[in-house]
Amino acid sequence: MPTDSHATAAALLPLVGGPANILSVAHCMTRLRLALADPSRADEEALRAVPGVLGLVVDGGSYQVVLGPGIVGPVTVAFEELVDATVGGRPTAAEGLAALGADLKGERQRRNATPVKTALRRLAAVFVPLIPALIGCGILAGLNGLLVNAGLLTSLTPALAAVASGFMALIAVFVGVNTAKEFGGTPVLGGAVAAIVVYPGVAKVTAFGVTLAPGQGGVLGALAAALLAAYVEKWCRGRVPAALDVLLTPTLTVLVAGLATLYGLMWAAGAVSTAIGTAADRLLSTTGAFAGLVLGGLFLPLVMLGLHQALIPIHTTLIEQQGHTVLLPILAMAGAGQVGAALAVYVRLRHDTSLRTTIRSALPAGLLGVGEPLIYGVSLPLGRPFLTACVGGAAGGAFVGFFAMLGDQVGATAIGPSGWALFPLLAGNRGWSALLAIYAGGLLTGYAVGFATTYVFGVTDRVMVAAGSGRPAQDPSGSPAPSRSG
Repeated sequence: MPTDSHATAAALLPLVGGPANILSVAHCMTRLRLALADPSRADEEALRAVPGVLGLVVDGGSYQVVLGPGIVGPVTVAFEELVDATVGGRPTAAEGLAALGADLKGERQRRNATPVKTALRRLAAVFVPLIPALIGCGILAGLNGLLVNAGLLTSLTPALAAVASGFMALIAVFVGVNTAKEFGGTPVLGGAVAAIVVYPGVAKVTAFGVTLAPGQGGVLGALAAALLAAYVEKWCRGRVPAALDVLLTPTLTVLVAGLATLYGLMWAAGAVSTAIGTAADRLLSTTGAFAGLVLGGLFLPLVMLGLHQALIPIHTTLIEQQGHTVLLPILAMAGAGQVGAALAVYVRLRHDTSLRTTIRSALPAGLLGVGEPLIYGVSLPLGRPFLTACVGGAAGGAFVGFFAMLGDQVGATAIGPSGWALFPLLAGNRGWSALLAIYAGGLLTGYAVGFATTYVFGVTDRVMVAAGSGRPAQDPSGSPAPSRSG
């Protein structure tokens, strides 16, 4: 473990209230996520000053320290080691504080978490674990497509197609397993019910006068089926005698939820899935430039509010239906605007060495589509650069959307990556060179507009003071630039 990871963890631990204040430790791609028994014991100002910390996010009962990709993992391991070494194992040492912590966390969640945000977080818990497989299979599918189009390695491409497509053929089962796990059911029962959606034998079943098709309803049908199975299972657990529970509960769960899936959920979810695909195609083909402008411009605020999680099932449905999602390349333009804005801040605030260091460390991640370090470490604390970054995202989205209106749709075969990392996952109705050119043009547009609007309108005297420089911008002659209202 690198020494600096231990040093960062050691610096963070006392500033969040010490080991006794830690209820749980986890991490995502960029953030150390802590559940604190008493969040008021955390010293936010001191935490922000720790070298390597790019920002803080308090979301419901979660206290999140933004560290950036490649850094957060080792720091989390070091942090957990320190907690365990100090208190002899978090579960036992926190025992006396657990009840109080649970009450405080519940009260905080009731105050800050709306039903919509809670539902979206649970949806994300179902689909986010699938992203690594979507990425790996998506890249292999793109590579296989290139080989097929070029006529190369013809003996290998069938094997690559099988490797790339196997997961997508059974993605409904994985959705069912994760759904049951998230909503309190037995994962394998959720997977068993969701497997009905993709079972070839459903072609012999007729519902509402229509013969079902394997895969009808897709991931949405699997989600609904497993959710129903979880509730049926919990209902049975409280009513079936203990001696018969091992036999009756799984049988009734699969029977009731399975029949409901065949004679209702698959048909309804199929109609919704078809509507999503049709709506996405029509939206871009008729109002592509405007739709791209709106989607690219609003995505960063959606991320801030946590509402972007609602798009995960939509992306997954489009990938399952069409082989790619046409929305992700447009939404990725928000990250391009963010990069352009950060570069403008770097140029304008040349006296603020601390902020420039933060930008230098966060910029590589931003170019690869991980925008949180730049959002929470740069643009959001400064205020106006966050808005000008949205303008850059809107411009990039409009660029990609304009070509969609012309019939050149750019999609992605997986969700998760963005920025430059999305290039290997590009797919659509044109050759790869055309897809590359359109997507790269969108990124360059987002960079340029984000930089220009931030340079001209985003970095005011007030922003400079907020950033800690305390100095107005200088013109090339060395005289203070005319002041703008903040």
